[in-house]
Amino acid sequence: DAGYATGHFGKWHVGPVKKDSPTNPGGMGFDEWLSHDNFFEMDPVLSRDGGPPQKFYGESSEILIDEAINYLEKKKQAGKPFFTVIWFGSPHEPYSGMETDLALYRDLPQKYRDVEVILTSNETGERIKRSQREVLIERYAEITAMDRSIGKLRNALKTLGLRDNTLLWYCGDNGTPPSGLTESRFRGFKGKVYENGIRVPGVIEWPNVIPKPRTSTVNTVTSDILPTLCALAGVQIPEIPLDGVDLVPLLTGEMTKRSEAIEFWSFRGSRFYKGPPKPYIDPKFQKGTTPLVKKMGGLFTRNFRNDHHPEIRELDFMGPRAILSDDFKLVIDGDKGTGVELFDLKKDIGEKNNLAEAHPDIVEQLSKQLRDWQGSVMNSLMGRDYK
Repeated sequence: DAGYATGHFGKWHVGPVKKDSPTNPGGMGFDEWLSHDNFFEMDPVLSRDGGPPQKFYGESSEILIDEAINYLEKKKQAGKPFFTVIWFGSPHEPYSGMETDLALYRDLPQKYRDVEVILTSNETGERIKRSQREVLIERYAEITAMDRSIGKLRNALKTLGLRDNTLLWYCGDNGTPPSGLTESRFRGFKGKVYENGIRVPGVIEWPNVIPKPRTSTVNTVTSDILPTLCALAGVQIPEIPLDGVDLVPLLTGEMTKRSEAIEFWSFRGSRFYKGPPKPYIDPKFQKGTTPLVKKMGGLFTRNFRNDHHPEIRELDFMGPRAILSDDFKLVIDGDKGTGVELFDLKKDIGEKNNLAEAHPDIVEQLSKQLRDWQGSVMNSLMGRDYK
């Protein structure tokens, strides 16, 4: 609506990317896409604008960036502003890498050799045990290729004369899995609501607005991207409940505290209900077409499900959950038997000192905020916000 060309490149993970899927990138507003239903490794198989999957030979991050640069060049020639989304497949197990990148890490400490980790086999797609040292070599090679690709994109923006007035926003989507985790000052890992599961890198480059490098201690989350980009594009935010806040004041150096808490919840889903699920979308449109190395449900592809939630029950509010304010973080059932935990992350980033007994008033306040937010999520899940 604001006149931007829109393109998506890489991992989609919202639904199949095939042409007849109502949840493909086109169904979500993208004019063009070169995408995969889920994640991918070397020599990825991708679909262009919903067409038949096609194998691209080479390192996947470099392939995505080359395609994205071609897209940007066309939009510049057409005099069209652009919104371009690049979701890398890296780093993600099962890991792989180019030999030149793997060679950079052959001298990793031998202490990791005797540590066994569980991950997917590139050969069988099944879960196997491997030496963490070999896994780390491959993981770091993927990160190196991704880093190099981002540098290529930045150079291309400069060459095209687009760098100064292009907002380049990089962030991770979740924490490090056990297979890639060694020493860390954070607690937990991917899938947990402790810091190693939710704290990820966030880097924004926009020379016209951020002329000098700086860091911020304000907590932000990927839910902030939508209201921020709407504000920058002059588009009104949809009048439905949304998480996230407008970060434009943060970009301009005016925001020093966050106005709203950030919540996290490992929702259990509808699997505890008896009877067949009622799908929102015909299952035939939910079948994946782009192949995976990892076997899922006995298939080398990802089939998706979007089922109606039958009713809201007290059981639905269970599961690991957390709320992060400017001063404290409340964690409920973060691990088996941990119960209620309260941390002051400014003094205890490792989440070692539980302050729940010392501050029952804060626990009560944050618990209510968290429960209210869960209720809002459940209302959305039931479709009450979208009628």
